[in-house]
Amino acid sequence: MALKDFILKYAPIVGQNIGISLYNTFLYKQRHKGHYKAYGDYYRRFENASEQEIAHEAQNRLDEFLQSTTQNSPWYRKHRGKPLHEFPILEKAQLLAHMDTIRTIEEKEGIVSLTGGTTGASMKVIYAHKDMQERFALKDHFRARYGYRLGKKVAWFSGKSLVRPQDLENGNVFRDDYINKIRFFSTFHISQQNFDAYWRAFCSFKPEYIVGFPSSVYDLCTMAQERNLKYDGKVTAFFPTAETVLPQYRSVISEVFGCQVVDQYAASEGAPFILECPHGSLHIHPLTGVFEVVDENMQPADEGEILVTSFTTHGTPLVRYRIGDRIKLAPESFRCACGSSFPVVEYIDGRTSDFIWSPENGKVNLGNISNCTKDVDGIICFQVMQKEAHAVHIAVVANARFTRDQQQNFIDAMTLRLGTSVTVQLDLVDEIPREPSGKFRLVKNMLTSDLMQSASMQRS
Repeated sequence: MALKDFILKYAPIVGQNIGISLYNTFLYKQRHKGHYKAYGDYYRRFENASEQEIAHEAQNRLDEFLQSTTQNSPWYRKHRGKPLHEFPILEKAQLLAHMDTIRTIEEKEGIVSLTGGTTGASMKVIYAHKDMQERFALKDHFRARYGYRLGKKVAWFSGKSLVRPQDLENGNVFRDDYINKIRFFSTFHISQQNFDAYWRAFCSFKPEYIVGFPSSVYDLCTMAQERNLKYDGKVTAFFPTAETVLPQYRSVISEVFGCQVVDQYAASEGAPFILECPHGSLHIHPLTGVFEVVDENMQPADEGEILVTSFTTHGTPLVRYRIGDRIKLAPESFRCACGSSFPVVEYIDGRTSDFIWSPENGKVNLGNISNCTKDVDGIICFQVMQKEAHAVHIAVVANARFTRDQQQNFIDAMTLRLGTSVTVQLDLVDEIPREPSGKFRLVKNMLTSDLMQSASMQRS
């Protein structure tokens, strides 16, 4: 058993909190040193640049990135000197199978990031230190527009497995980072049964900001509304991650917590950024990379799947990477009231709000389902289908590394999220069909609301 797993399983909560605080502080120092300040200044300088200045700088960054990639990555070496559109499309299966020839650095030279993968494939990517510092410099610059800075109180709702069964019995549904003032809430156990523990912990902490899965925060808010509860604090902004922000999420979360919901897109593999401005427009940040929007025939379009080329992936280069998400571009004539020259996206349609229903834990959102592949080798993609409350069927496309032990690890991770009352059936398949829209769905929930309500009543 790894030391981290041993601590999370057996250490007292105070000891875990101290460990989390120290580890987070180490990560923040790693991300905020070196090139961090210079990149912060860089993004501030170009915030209100003209369209011509931005286009010129974006081309310079693309040229530098392609030159570095073809010089240092064996996978791309034969494409040296080619323009972007002549590079081949990079599929997820290729990134999984050929990581050793795509990457340009060893793990010990960079920062390893494990992705959950909302289209069903987890992977390990390696960031160069300067790229990670650049990404955090931009993210911090973006959040600073809404008053955020490190050290302000944050409630964090993400897919980390934090809470043990005995903790639930005592009403403890979170862990604290004492140093950086972050309260990490478990998103596995938000349910009617555990609502009071969540609400007390949130209200007593009084965060200034929220980060995490929008569906989890939405569920907490709808339960508060059902009880006619009013939050007596004030949240400045909610920064959602991993899922599409649906209109009802914005409405309910804003009403309950009195905050602005500020969307952002930047996948864990290192995709370029799409950031929401104070006027509500979603802007592509052209200095972070290139978004190519293509139709089902991989031809340029205004609405469709995206191929991403990210300037902050020197360690594991992403060139025309088929990430699995879809966007619709606003008309070229549209000009946002914020004054930015950055292109505008009408909507992002990729990080779906699908969920699996657990009789024990209620809704298990897509972010938590996708995280089941972390630390599991060999999965190329998977799809979870639910037709009855107490069973799911999982189709998996995998390679030879998906051994019996890895299969059991995957099932164990799924059971941790769904509860022991849900039977998990796993089948290895050669292919998982896409939807008629061309979109791949990680979760297909075919339960009716009556079945979910019946299962919930049986649970209580």
